[in-house]
Amino acid sequence: MAPEENSTCEPCKTFGQKCSHVVKKQRTKFYILRRCIAMLVCWRDNSHDRNDS
Repeated sequence: MAPEENSTCEPCKTFGQKCSHVVKKQRTKFYILRRCIAMLVCWRDNSHDRNDS
């Protein structure tokens, strides 16, 4: 782990706090990914609907 990465999580002292921090980051990444996929699917469906009519 790079020193600059370690300094950002300095307040997280216990193992539980570190795990909680990592879980929150991963949950945020999955949320963003899920929203992007949903937006792309809706955009693709709408573009097909316009071409059909």
